[in-house]
Amino acid sequence: MTTKISSPTGGSGRSGGARAHARRRSDGRFLALSVALALTAAGATAYAFTAQAESAHSDQAHGKQVELAVDGGTAVVDTASLAVRAHTRDGRALTLSDASGTDLGRPGPVTRTGEGRARWSYPERGVDVTARTDHGRLSLTLRAHRDTSVSWPVTGTDAAASALQLPRGEGLDIPVTDAFWTTGEGALAGSTVDVGADLTLPLWGYSLGKRTGVSYLTPTDIGTTLGFTAPGGRLRATAEHTFDGGDGTRDYSVTFALTDGNPVAPAADYRAYLAERGQLGSLKGKIAKNPATARLLGAFHAYTWGEARESAGIEELRELGVDRMWLGYDGEPYPDKAAVSAAKKAGYLIGPYDSFANGQDPKTADAPNSVWPGTVYPDFCVRDAKGEPVTGFGGRGCYLSSRAFEKAEKKHHYLADRTRRMVANGADSYFLDVDATGELFRDHGEGHRMTKAEDREHRIARMRRIADTGLVLGSETAQAWANRTLAFDHGGGTPVADGMWKLQKDREKWGGYYPENAPGVFFKPVRLPAGLAKAMYDPRYRAPLYETALHGSLVNTERWELSYEKLPAQKTPRALLAMLYNTPLNYVLDGPSLKKHGAELAALQKYFSPLHKAAGTEQLTSFRRLTEDRTVQRTVFGKGTLTVTANFGTKAYGGLPGGCADARLKGDDKPRRLCPAELRKS
Repeated sequence: MTTKISSPTGGSGRSGGARAHARRRSDGRFLALSVALALTAAGATAYAFTAQAESAHSDQAHGKQVELAVDGGTAVVDTASLAVRAHTRDGRALTLSDASGTDLGRPGPVTRTGEGRARWSYPERGVDVTARTDHGRLSLTLRAHRDTSVSWPVTGTDAAASALQLPRGEGLDIPVTDAFWTTGEGALAGSTVDVGADLTLPLWGYSLGKRTGVSYLTPTDIGTTLGFTAPGGRLRATAEHTFDGGDGTRDYSVTFALTDGNPVAPAADYRAYLAERGQLGSLKGKIAKNPATARLLGAFHAYTWGEARESAGIEELRELGVDRMWLGYDGEPYPDKAAVSAAKKAGYLIGPYDSFANGQDPKTADAPNSVWPGTVYPDFCVRDAKGEPVTGFGGRGCYLSSRAFEKAEKKHHYLADRTRRMVANGADSYFLDVDATGELFRDHGEGHRMTKAEDREHRIARMRRIADTGLVLGSETAQAWANRTLAFDHGGGTPVADGMWKLQKDREKWGGYYPENAPGVFFKPVRLPAGLAKAMYDPRYRAPLYETALHGSLVNTERWELSYEKLPAQKTPRALLAMLYNTPLNYVLDGPSLKKHGAELAALQKYFSPLHKAAGTEQLTSFRRLTEDRTVQRTVFGKGTLTVTANFGTKAYGGLPGGCADARLKGDDKPRRLCPAELRKS
């Protein structure tokens, strides 16, 4: 039996191009065009469903099929198994999810609970399901009445599936039959990622051939993992959600939207999702609130050591012609007031690295920012279910509870006092490590118990307080939920593969924390193993998912221990990717490295600065690959504000040599060319 649930958006369709979008602008979503995203100001999304009921998979004995009208057609959910299917307008039948990998038991009857909404349950599993339309998407929410788990949706099973989109760092677009990713050095098969901790955006997607794709959003990312298999040499991704009352994860929502198959369409869909809910930050708004934030536009980022954090080093940057920089510092001594004043006079931002996450015994602490007054350590330690402290960074001390700090802050001002002390030299920026990452804690500590969701909210609250003081705030590998609070992020641009962590632990190869003025861990050049380099930096597998979702909300860079000079063999592709994605390069600088690499840094920054000043507050509105081998790629920001074409190959394309990029700002008579390797020859 098929139960049809109508929707007010059901017949409008998503195939009329930009003019159709203009007629239906009120829904706040974007229309994905054939190979690129349509240009608008608010957000972007993909095609919604265009389907007819599919009865071939109905199970008359055990359940019904729920047919939900959504944008452009109908989606069909088999209540017996949670399989989801659709038909496109041109008659293609698609599988969006196979049956749940978990035995759900016999479904109860389907009830229509409103226009575009249906409900049923799985009594044996203790799970209720609500299916509805959500701005043209199909949205399914599962609510459990007891602790349990469900493996669903089961994706990538459609025969037309051709590529998997995964927001590891900036983003990957992986051909599903590519042996490197199925069985080779980059193999995803057999691995599992935590959606809330390991991915920068709570989503994944598939291209289904060249004309269609599907976006999966999981806003209930806490408690959700994504596991990969490769039956028959084809990558599949299956989500699993753990319903845990103590963790507050008894609700699980997944939305489905058909796209045009563009690699960045799932991220465009997510940007629209955030915008629809008032959860999309605006860099323009942050600049209006704190004008110093504007100095991020056009700036490269660098952590400074030794002479580079002194007035003379800052003056050297200025004399090289560097007009914008974000300068950070870790360890001691901090830049004095004269150096900070020199940085600000040069038009730079400058600020300390700090962390509220680690506590150590003051008598033996190996880092100043791990020392706290009174009995913060050990009283504020996050504790596991057995009551034991959760060990902190690198096996040192413990992680500190955000709940404990929030409870104490009004009376003791531990965080406010720390922040004021750190910027007493006049610094106007602040980098708060860890707070915006996905590593959240369930705390069982007496007096400061909290769930991971509560940990997230406490972190947002304390980051907001710092930003409200007028400091330009950044954090590490910022998850999307922090985008309204932060002005910048270090790390979201790096698609870290597991092998990098192993390599970093090899101090002989990677470098250690000495000498004090230029630690090898940051300054020593490293050659990545071929497989690791391919997994992280081969542009054929890269896609700007993070920028599609959040460009114009905050400024994103790579990890700070992966400075531009750290990986010499990757300099050209990293420079081209930065220009293509309109994101700054990240450096570490001391006196000798400034003298050695300063001219090259200045030339790259001079090229980047006008592009980022013009487009840093704009949305990434189009991403295209111009060649079959994926080596020539193009982006557009805003309504043609900036267009960048990068040739990662060895052959010229349309007059653009391999290893070079052309950028054109609106109004330019001719493109601006950058060939990074040429800068190293001069």
